[in-house]
Amino acid sequence: MSSILVINPGGGSTKIAIFEDEKCILKRTIVHPHDEISRFKDVLSQRLYREEAIRQALREEGADLKSLTAVVGRGGALKPLESGTYRVNRLLAEDIKAGRVQTEHASNLGALIAYELAEEIGVPAFMVDPVSVDEFVPEARISGMPELVRRSLDHPLNAKMVARKAAAELGKTYETSNMIVAHLGTGISISVHMQGRMIDVNNAHDGGPFSTQRTGSLPVTQLVDLCYSGKYTRDEMFAKITRQGGLKAYLGTDDLREVEHRIESGDEHAALILRAMAYQIAKEIGACAAVLGGKINAIIFTGGIAHSERVVGLVKERIAFLCKNIFVFPGEHEMEAMAAGALRVLRGTEQAKEYK
Repeated sequence: MSSILVINPGGGSTKIAIFEDEKCILKRTIVHPHDEISRFKDVLSQRLYREEAIRQALREEGADLKSLTAVVGRGGALKPLESGTYRVNRLLAEDIKAGRVQTEHASNLGALIAYELAEEIGVPAFMVDPVSVDEFVPEARISGMPELVRRSLDHPLNAKMVARKAAAELGKTYETSNMIVAHLGTGISISVHMQGRMIDVNNAHDGGPFSTQRTGSLPVTQLVDLCYSGKYTRDEMFAKITRQGGLKAYLGTDDLREVEHRIESGDEHAALILRAMAYQIAKEIGACAAVLGGKINAIIFTGGIAHSERVVGLVKERIAFLCKNIFVFPGEHEMEAMAAGALRVLRGTEQAKEYK
């Protein structure tokens, strides 16, 4: 039996879990109070703080590090990488420490903390389908402006996990399926999966549908004018696009439950904005269907917003004609996906990739 510790750092928390083979026997979310985490100058400097919080949580749960078979950490926004399970080596750890990443995010700490803990107890450390998985076809990289290249930064860990689940339910494998996965969360990424490769996706920071906090694609010429209006600094504009847009900008809240409550109370403006979000999600799925030439085995909804029957229902009304197989796997399946990736390597059904 394999005992696997899974580590998933987020903005204000770190999730940990222990799996015995496929079974999760311990799951805990460690909340990092804002007044504590804000004293660090950047994400990287939080490493020892978060590592000690993990150790403390494991002690409180009576878990023994020395009983582990492997440690898996969330893979962050590293350099573009193929999909798969990677053995976390010294080079990868050094790249993270040196800040050789595409963007600063708490997920960058996952593989590094896993490496430190695994080294201590003498077991392998892994990361699975990091944020920077890049399997784009050449056409998907072209933006329309040579200075700007479309990048693959999204939610591959969760997207590929639910795609594997859907394929299994259809009696197929992920590697022989064509699928569209709509990850509906704080950021919305809708990805095209062709024969086991994620060949296109909207970067949730750069485009696609608007979400609870992000603007998604914007009218470009108007955006340029706003950037040069003198009203906002570069950092303020970045915040407007990535943290203060979408539902939050239109309705003053990023809580979808509150928005739905307003709609049920007769708020027509809230209803319009939510319909518009669903409209944009459906539109992006339609674009993905064109990439696959209409040959689609399944369309899958996942992420936190997928808990909303209202939103999923509105989208389904527009895209049901594309494919008869529509699956809803609400929430995030990242912990399960990381454990499964490590387990495939430990069992010898998948070969670990080496970070070079």
